[in-house]
Amino acid sequence: MTENGNIDLQSQGGIATITFSHPKSNALPGSVLSKLAETINLAGNDTGNKVIVLKSAGEKAFCAGASFDELLAIDDREKGRMFFNGFAQVINAARKCPKFIIGRVQGKAVGGGVGMASAVDYCLATEAASVKLSELAIGIGPFVVGPAVERKIGNSAFAQLAINATEWQSAEWAKGKGLYMETFATISELDAAVESLAAQLAASSPDAMKALKSALWEGTDHWDDLLAKRAETSGELVLSDFTAQAIAKFKAQ
Repeated sequence: MTENGNIDLQSQGGIATITFSHPKSNALPGSVLSKLAETINLAGNDTGNKVIVLKSAGEKAFCAGASFDELLAIDDREKGRMFFNGFAQVINAARKCPKFIIGRVQGKAVGGGVGMASAVDYCLATEAASVKLSELAIGIGPFVVGPAVERKIGNSAFAQLAINATEWQSAEWAKGKGLYMETFATISELDAAVESLAAQLAASSPDAMKALKSALWEGTDHWDDLLAKRAETSGELVLSDFTAQAIAKFKAQ
């Protein structure tokens, strides 16, 4: 794992495994987001791959969301738009990918991490994988990840996460709302389930899976424009004094 984060792609037996990492609880700076979107596109377009597994490194947090250091460094609207557009690119890459993506969530997911768990096609997690959308607490709001999260868990549950921005919701809650398909007591049990499903899908019809994925994502063709506009909104809000002070307070904890 490098200081700036890393993306690793491994393919074997028709299964492509994408692993993202960052020393700060697998946070997502712009460079990691850009590389992740690129890697999803690469894996999805490789005819040798039948299914994709998306995971993060380590045994603790799945993803801490946006990089606070990078958020604090944003000093104009265009930089803000570009940063949040990184999340839009990842979500749209997952949406457009012609292969099913299995999410493997071993620990807590915050903000953009919840968005990533929502953008995969089938998500499995441990019982430690609680979730939180903390964006409103720092003066932004989960605008870019919102469509993916709302599509997966519904408007009411999304509103609960988005409005009560400082409270964690358990993995059991997330399973009950449809974010996670199953939860497991240990990481080893999670990995066994991910491997079993990936092997099953790798032996399935690529054409049938592509057609089914297209059907499951029907009605989202406008997301390129929608998420771009949401990135502009977040890019403006991140410039506020409230956001700078809130992030500084979080970093001091």
